[in-house]
Amino acid sequence: MIPAAFDYVRANSLAQAIGLLRDNPDGNKIVAGGHTLLPTLKLRLASPETLIDISRIDELKGVVIGDDGIKIGALTRHAELLANEPLHVVLPIFRQAASVIADPQVRNRGTIGGSLANADPSADWPAVILALRAELELAGPDGHRRVAAEDFFIDMFTTALAAGEVIVAIHVPRLPPGTRSCYRKIRHPASGYAVVGVAAVLRQELGVVVDASIGVTGATACAFSATAATDVLIGKPLTARTIKQASELVAQDVACLSDHYASADYRRHLLQVETARALTSLADGAG
Repeated sequence: MIPAAFDYVRANSLAQAIGLLRDNPDGNKIVAGGHTLLPTLKLRLASPETLIDISRIDELKGVVIGDDGIKIGALTRHAELLANEPLHVVLPIFRQAASVIADPQVRNRGTIGGSLANADPSADWPAVILALRAELELAGPDGHRRVAAEDFFIDMFTTALAAGEVIVAIHVPRLPPGTRSCYRKIRHPASGYAVVGVAAVLRQELGVVVDASIGVTGATACAFSATAATDVLIGKPLTARTIKQASELVAQDVACLSDHYASADYRRHLLQVETARALTSLADGAG
């Protein structure tokens, strides 16, 4: 397939990119890695007037690890998150998730910001940033603002990004000592996307869970935080019984997706299984 004709502009700064979006928010589109947008263009499911290439804006790249938290530029590629050793020491869940994203070609071109902005219901990063209680820094014509991850994902391919806004960075708070994390997924054999993906972050003191969060992707129209599941863990030891309770609650009242590969009931079952496996691995000291 051949896409419809469009103009192409390479933005040299964030301000320039925002200005171009402001000029025509409905007709101009951002492109970074392009792994979702380019196939969409070829199928003519999208026909932008102008593509704004932001891939060379340095201020949107890199990982900064500070005392209070970690800042990840929106244009940081999956492969860079996979290879970043200081980040792995502080938050090993990033390497776990990056290692199971698609294939090396996608990891070397795709960006974390692009994945989050696209909000594919089966993408990996949404579950991770939900479990880490991250904030997304957005920039647009009215300046910068931050949105909590739990408020960012609204529906399938729909986010809190307003017209003319772009993701600048992901801000992750530093986790207290002793916090463990992991990411697991059932991978679609063809696309590599998550049929179901579970990110779990947990901290115990004196054998009792004092904090926990679970982010889920792949199961529903958009990623979500499984608060009912984590609430049942707080104040209790992480035993087989409490893990079973949490894994049952994670899928309660959830409208799971259904397609030719996995029915809604099957996804619900996988969600329970992967949640139990994730929590069991943390109980065993992983992460």
